[in-house]
Amino acid sequence: MARSILGTAAWLLLSIQSADLLAQPGGPQLQSDAARSVQAHVTRSERTPEQRAEDAYRKPAQTLDFFGLQPDMKVIEFYPGGGYYSEIIASGLSERGELMLVGPGSNNAERFAEATGKRVTAIPATAMQVSAPNPATRWATVERFELGVNDADMFITVRNLHDYSQESRPVMHKGVLEALKPGGIYAVIDHTRRHNDPGGIEIWRRVDPVQVIKEVEAAGFEFVDYSNLHFRPDDTLEFDTTRPSINRYSDRFTLKFRKP
Repeated sequence: MARSILGTAAWLLLSIQSADLLAQPGGPQLQSDAARSVQAHVTRSERTPEQRAEDAYRKPAQTLDFFGLQPDMKVIEFYPGGGYYSEIIASGLSERGELMLVGPGSNNAERFAEATGKRVTAIPATAMQVSAPNPATRWATVERFELGVNDADMFITVRNLHDYSQESRPVMHKGVLEALKPGGIYAVIDHTRRHNDPGGIEIWRRVDPVQVIKEVEAAGFEFVDYSNLHFRPDDTLEFDTTRPSINRYSDRFTLKFRKP
C-alpha cells in the first residue's frame, strides 16, 4: 500500500537515524537468478583492479537484487556514462531480457551488446531535451523526457538526479512513469543531502532523499522501500562528493518506487 508523502518522509527520516543501518554491513543473501548472474560476472578473474574497486563500494549484485532485477526484464538505464552498470545489468539478463540506454553514453549500446551477448539498444537522443547547466547553480533543466516506450519493467538512474534542477525533475519522473508498465520499478540512487539543508555550490551534487520521495510520489509512483547498502557513516554531508576525501565513498540513498 502506498504511503502518504508526509508519512513516507517521516518514516524515512526515522529509519536513516536508526542504529540498524550500521548492523547490516553485508546485506541480505541474493534472492534472484539475475542477481546471482551479476555476482558471477563481477567475480570473473578478467575484471580489472579498477573495476573490482568500484564493485566493492557500488555492491552491484546486492543493489540490483534489492531493486528486483529479473532475467527476462526490459530495463531502461538513464545516463549510462562509462557503462559500469550497463555491462553488469546486461550480464544479469537472459536472452529474453533487454537493456535500453538513454542519455549520455547510450551510443555504446552496440559495444555492450557484443561484450555480453545480450540485447542492448539505444533510445534515440531526441527522446529527451535538456538545457545547458545554469552557471550559478550548475543544474541543468529537463525540458522533455518522452522515451517512446510504455512496457519497461524497470527504469534505473544511478547518481544522476543531482544534475537537474528540483523544478524540472518532475518532467523526468513523469516520463519514467509513462515508460514503465503497471507494476514497473523506478530505481534511484544518488548522493545524500541533509534534509532541509539550504544548499550551495559546495554540495550541489547532493539531493535531499525526502524531496526526491515527494517528487516521485507526486508524479504518480508508490514508494516501496529504501536500502542502506550505500550508507556511509563517515560522510558528514558537508562537502562536494568530488573532494578527494569523499570521492567514491559518498553517502548515497537507494530508493525503490513502483508504478501502480
